[in-house]
Amino acid sequence: MIEFLKKNIFIIILSSITLFLGFLTFLTFIDRSFIELNQNNLQNLLIVNILLLLSLFVLIFLEIKKSIRNDIDKDGLKSNKKYITYFSLFTLIPSILISIFSLFLFSFALEKYFDKKVTTVVNNSYELAKSYVEEVRNKIESDIILIAFDTNKSAKFLNDNNKEYVRFLKTQKLIRDIDEIHIIDQNKELLFTNIDDRTKYIPPIDKTLKLVLDDDRPLKIINAPENISAAIMRLQAFENRFLYVVKYLDKDISKYLNESQEAINFYYTVEERSTGIKISFAIIYIIIVTLLLFISITIAIRFSSRFFRSINNLISASTAIGEGDLTTKVPEIKTDKDLEILNKNFNSMIVRLKNQQDKLIINERYEAWGNLARKLAHEIKNPLTPIQLSIDRIKEKYIKQVDKNEKDNFEENLKIINNQIKQIGNLVNEFSDFARMPKPVLKKNDLIKIIHENMKLLSEIDTSIKINLDYKKPSILLECDKEQISRVIFNLIKNSIESIQQKAENTSNFDKIVTIEIFERNNQIYIIITDSGLGFGNIKNNIKDILNPYYTTKKNGTGLGLSIVNKIINDHNGEIEFISIPNGAKIEIRFN
Repeated sequence: MIEFLKKNIFIIILSSITLFLGFLTFLTFIDRSFIELNQNNLQNLLIVNILLLLSLFVLIFLEIKKSIRNDIDKDGLKSNKKYITYFSLFTLIPSILISIFSLFLFSFALEKYFDKKVTTVVNNSYELAKSYVEEVRNKIESDIILIAFDTNKSAKFLNDNNKEYVRFLKTQKLIRDIDEIHIIDQNKELLFTNIDDRTKYIPPIDKTLKLVLDDDRPLKIINAPENISAAIMRLQAFENRFLYVVKYLDKDISKYLNESQEAINFYYTVEERSTGIKISFAIIYIIIVTLLLFISITIAIRFSSRFFRSINNLISASTAIGEGDLTTKVPEIKTDKDLEILNKNFNSMIVRLKNQQDKLIINERYEAWGNLARKLAHEIKNPLTPIQLSIDRIKEKYIKQVDKNEKDNFEENLKIINNQIKQIGNLVNEFSDFARMPKPVLKKNDLIKIIHENMKLLSEIDTSIKINLDYKKPSILLECDKEQISRVIFNLIKNSIESIQQKAENTSNFDKIVTIEIFERNNQIYIIITDSGLGFGNIKNNIKDILNPYYTTKKNGTGLGLSIVNKIINDHNGEIEFISIPNGAKIEIRFN
């Protein structure tokens, strides 16, 4: 998700700006935004909206085209393109239908909003509230005239007596249903009042007092924010005295009146700008639908590419395998878990096929080399006996005839010939052994015991070389041919000893160590032999070439030792690997 947001950050920013501007246009049409409602502003907003919408479409089109090129065309599968097309159409068609239906509903709802009945109800509700306020104002006007008449008539009786005034005013309050009755002077100072707490008195504004200084008619006052209706009138029977009465309106009536006025203004504004509102709503809806469509198509492309890329990789790999290339592998990509398991199993199958093919090739190769070895052994062994007999006869016949000075030289030459014949005999024996390698007789054998026996034999070759065995379990059993596995261990340890001895001819002051590790892991048995000898640095070609028959790096080697070792390990369903390490060599054997 985070990767998707990062990749499409420009589209997200542009769509957010476009969406914000669409809402701003909508609010401006209904006169609820910070932008002034006029023809110029509306025209500019609509132009900017259209430009941003076109830019958004172009950017989304380019992004989808890029995704198709990278995630679909690259795979080259027709089925991938087909499913993407179907998925996009199944997303696009319902979106378009829903858009048209929603715009139709909005237009229908907006028209119903301006129905005559609705207009009548809106107007009547406002008129009702307005009539109530007007009624209260008219009533207070008549009440103040009556209170003023009674006050003027009782001027002598009141005689500026505070108690009489208060009693009189409270009586007038009950009779006229007035909340506050005040007698004030020209300076708005409170002279007499019916309220007990004189601090609650709120004087009228200066403008109202000036209007009644020279006029005997009452002046109506309405203070909507304070929910009061008031009136002020000059008292003719008194000098510099004014009657100021206050009637509290219903606490919510002014609020209802203001809200009704705002609602009516809003209603007629919306009615006047209905076309623009429809346009701005359509823009907002198109933006949202476009974004949802883009997201759905992008997800479809990503999902399809993840799925079909894995299928495509499997198809390519199976084609390569069908053509005989078992080195191919299915690339490990991030996809669905089931497909990842399928890829992993397919690669495991390829590895198993490759191993089986390698084993078949090795067996065929060994069979070919075995036939050759048998022929060589036969051809070489036949003349060896006559040669040996001829040498013995020459020695018996001519040893006495040779001059004393040449006798030693004569015997030395015969000795050299005998030694060469013995070496050829040994070579013939190795050829015979290689050619007659029997099939293994499998029995449960303890590998640790086999290694110990061979270590004991080989430790006498060179006492300066330390041979260490590292194992965790007292015994590790393997179904194997004891003699053949013993031969493997013997040959490999012997090679390590000889490698260290060759290194010692030119190098001094190094640890002469052969380390053998044996352990079990994941149902496999590992034997690892590490030595501090020459290593595999003198092998110019592939390190696996040392397994080929007759390939050797030794001066007097036949190149059959490691070939026999490899054949035995393969016959025991195992693998051998030669690893170059600093200052030595490492051989890893795995038995499955």
